[in-house]
Amino acid sequence: MYDYEYKRCGVCNIFIACEPLAGKRMVKVTERKTKQDWAHFLEEIADQYETAKKITLVMDNLNTHAPGSLYETFQPDKARAIWNRFEFVYTPKHGSWLNMAEIELNVLTSQCLNRRIDDITVVSKEVMAWQNFRNNKNAKVNWQFTTEDARIKLSRLYPTIES
Repeated sequence: MYDYEYKRCGVCNIFIACEPLAGKRMVKVTERKTKQDWAHFLEEIADQYETAKKITLVMDNLNTHAPGSLYETFQPDKARAIWNRFEFVYTPKHGSWLNMAEIELNVLTSQCLNRRIDDITVVSKEVMAWQNFRNNKNAKVNWQFTTEDARIKLSRLYPTIES
Protein backbone atom coordinates (compact mmCIF):
# COMPACT_ATOMS: atom_id res chain seq x y z
CA MET A 1 0.00 0.00 0.00
CA TYR A 2 1.28 3.45 -0.89
CA ASP A 3 0.26 6.61 0.87
CA TYR A 4 0.95 9.96 -0.73
CA GLU A 5 1.32 13.02 1.41
CA TYR A 6 1.39 16.38 -0.32
CA LYS A 7 4.25 18.52 0.90
CA ARG A 8 3.90 22.18 0.08
CA CYS A 9 7.31 23.73 -0.43
CA GLY A 10 6.04 27.28 -0.75
CA VAL A 11 4.37 29.53 -3.26
CA CYS A 12 5.44 32.37 -5.47
CA ASN A 13 3.85 35.10 -7.52
CA ILE A 14 4.28 35.81 -11.21
CA PHE A 15 3.75 39.26 -12.68
CA ILE A 16 3.44 39.45 -16.45
CA ALA A 17 3.10 42.36 -18.83
CA CYS A 18 2.73 41.79 -22.53
CA GLU A 19 2.82 43.85 -25.66
CA PRO A 20 0.59 41.56 -27.74
CA LEU A 21 1.07 43.05 -31.19
CA ALA A 22 4.85 43.18 -30.84
CA GLY A 23 5.09 39.66 -29.43
CA LYS A 24 6.94 40.84 -26.33
CA ARG A 25 6.38 40.11 -22.70
CA MET A 26 8.01 40.87 -19.34
CA VAL A 27 7.76 38.36 -16.54
CA LYS A 28 8.86 38.72 -12.93
CA VAL A 29 8.76 36.06 -10.22
CA THR A 30 8.43 37.29 -6.64
CA GLU A 31 8.03 35.53 -3.32
CA ARG A 32 4.84 37.46 -2.57
CA LYS A 33 2.30 39.71 -4.26
CA THR A 34 2.66 42.85 -2.16
CA LYS A 35 2.10 46.49 -3.01
CA GLN A 36 5.85 46.98 -3.06
CA ASP A 37 6.38 44.02 -5.42
CA TRP A 38 3.81 45.49 -7.83
CA ALA A 39 5.33 48.98 -7.55
CA HIS A 40 8.79 47.64 -8.42
CA PHE A 41 7.33 45.75 -11.40
CA LEU A 42 5.74 48.99 -12.65
CA GLU A 43 9.10 50.70 -12.29
CA GLU A 44 10.70 47.96 -14.42
CA ILE A 45 8.02 48.36 -17.10
CA ALA A 46 8.51 52.15 -17.11
CA ASP A 47 12.28 51.66 -17.44
CA GLN A 48 11.79 49.19 -20.31
CA TYR A 49 9.70 51.75 -22.20
CA GLU A 50 11.61 54.87 -21.18
CA THR A 51 10.86 56.73 -24.45
CA ALA A 52 7.10 56.05 -24.39
CA LYS A 53 4.96 59.04 -23.51
CA LYS A 54 2.20 56.82 -22.05
CA ILE A 55 2.14 53.12 -21.30
CA THR A 56 -1.30 51.54 -21.29
CA LEU A 57 -1.81 48.66 -18.87
CA VAL A 58 -4.93 46.54 -18.87
CA MET A 59 -5.30 44.75 -15.55
CA ASP A 60 -7.67 43.47 -12.92
CA ASN A 61 -8.89 45.40 -9.89
CA LEU A 62 -6.55 43.88 -7.33
CA ASN A 63 -6.16 45.97 -4.18
CA THR A 64 -2.44 46.46 -4.84
CA HIS A 65 -3.13 48.13 -8.21
CA ALA A 66 -3.47 51.64 -6.80
CA PRO A 67 -1.35 54.80 -6.56
CA GLY A 68 -0.83 54.17 -2.86
CA SER A 69 1.34 51.16 -3.70
CA LEU A 70 3.85 53.45 -5.39
CA TYR A 71 3.72 56.03 -2.61
CA GLU A 72 4.31 53.33 0.01
CA THR A 73 7.35 52.12 -1.94
CA PHE A 74 9.03 55.23 -3.38
CA GLN A 75 9.55 58.88 -2.50
CA PRO A 76 6.52 60.99 -3.53
CA ASP A 77 8.09 62.60 -6.61
CA LYS A 78 9.32 59.24 -7.94
CA ALA A 79 5.96 57.59 -7.18
CA ARG A 80 4.10 60.37 -9.03
CA ALA A 81 6.51 60.21 -11.98
CA ILE A 82 6.01 56.46 -12.35
CA TRP A 83 2.21 56.70 -11.92
CA ASN A 84 1.99 59.45 -14.54
CA ARG A 85 3.78 57.28 -17.11
CA PHE A 86 0.81 54.91 -17.21
CA GLU A 87 -2.76 54.83 -18.37
CA PHE A 88 -4.57 52.13 -16.40
CA VAL A 89 -7.53 50.27 -17.86
CA TYR A 90 -9.21 47.95 -15.40
CA THR A 91 -11.08 44.87 -16.57
CA PRO A 92 -14.68 44.56 -15.39
CA LYS A 93 -15.47 42.22 -12.50
CA HIS A 94 -15.37 38.64 -13.82
CA GLY A 95 -13.75 40.01 -16.97
CA SER A 96 -10.13 38.99 -16.47
CA TRP A 97 -10.45 36.97 -19.69
CA LEU A 98 -10.31 40.37 -21.43
CA ASN A 99 -6.78 40.81 -20.15
CA MET A 100 -4.29 39.47 -22.72
CA ALA A 101 -1.74 38.92 -19.97
CA GLU A 102 -4.07 36.20 -18.68
CA ILE A 103 -3.70 34.47 -22.05
CA GLU A 104 0.08 34.68 -21.72
CA LEU A 105 -0.11 33.30 -18.17
CA ASN A 106 -2.06 30.32 -19.50
CA VAL A 107 0.61 29.74 -22.16
CA LEU A 108 3.33 30.04 -19.51
CA THR A 109 1.54 27.52 -17.31
CA SER A 110 1.04 24.98 -20.09
CA GLN A 111 4.50 25.35 -21.66
CA CYS A 112 6.67 25.86 -18.61
CA LEU A 113 4.98 25.46 -15.24
CA ASN A 114 2.88 22.36 -15.85
CA ARG A 115 4.72 20.46 -13.15
CA ARG A 116 5.65 20.90 -9.55
CA ILE A 117 8.74 23.02 -8.95
CA ASP A 118 9.77 23.32 -5.32
CA ASP A 119 12.42 26.03 -5.60
CA ILE A 120 11.69 29.67 -6.47
CA THR A 121 15.16 30.03 -8.01
CA VAL A 122 14.36 27.23 -10.45
CA VAL A 123 10.95 28.78 -11.16
CA SER A 124 12.64 32.11 -11.93
CA LYS A 125 15.19 30.52 -14.27
CA GLU A 126 12.50 28.49 -16.07
CA VAL A 127 10.25 31.53 -16.45
CA MET A 128 13.10 33.70 -17.78
CA ALA A 129 14.02 31.00 -20.30
CA TRP A 130 10.36 30.82 -21.39
CA GLN A 131 10.15 34.63 -21.64
CA ASN A 132 13.28 34.80 -23.79
CA PHE A 133 12.06 31.97 -26.02
CA ARG A 134 8.64 33.60 -26.54
CA ASN A 135 10.16 37.06 -27.10
CA ASN A 136 12.74 35.75 -29.60
CA LYS A 137 9.96 33.94 -31.41
CA ASN A 138 7.88 37.17 -31.47
CA ALA A 139 4.91 35.08 -30.32
CA LYS A 140 1.89 37.35 -30.63
CA VAL A 141 -1.53 37.05 -29.01
CA ASN A 142 -4.15 36.09 -31.58
CA TRP A 143 -6.89 38.31 -30.20
CA GLN A 144 -10.19 37.87 -32.02
CA PHE A 145 -12.56 39.74 -29.72
CA THR A 146 -13.74 42.76 -31.71
CA THR A 147 -15.27 46.05 -30.59
CA GLU A 148 -18.58 44.82 -32.02
CA ASP A 149 -18.30 41.65 -29.92
CA ALA A 150 -17.55 43.78 -26.87
CA ARG A 151 -20.61 45.96 -27.40
CA ILE A 152 -22.77 42.83 -27.43
CA LYS A 153 -21.08 40.81 -24.68
CA LEU A 154 -20.47 43.81 -22.43
CA SER A 155 -23.57 45.82 -23.30
CA ARG A 156 -24.10 46.81 -19.66
CA LEU A 157 -20.79 48.72 -19.78
CA TYR A 158 -21.57 50.67 -22.95
CA PRO A 159 -23.98 53.59 -22.82
CA THR A 160 -26.84 53.55 -25.28
CA ILE A 161 -27.91 56.66 -27.12
CA GLU A 162 -31.65 57.01 -27.28
CA SER A 163 -33.19 59.32 -29.84
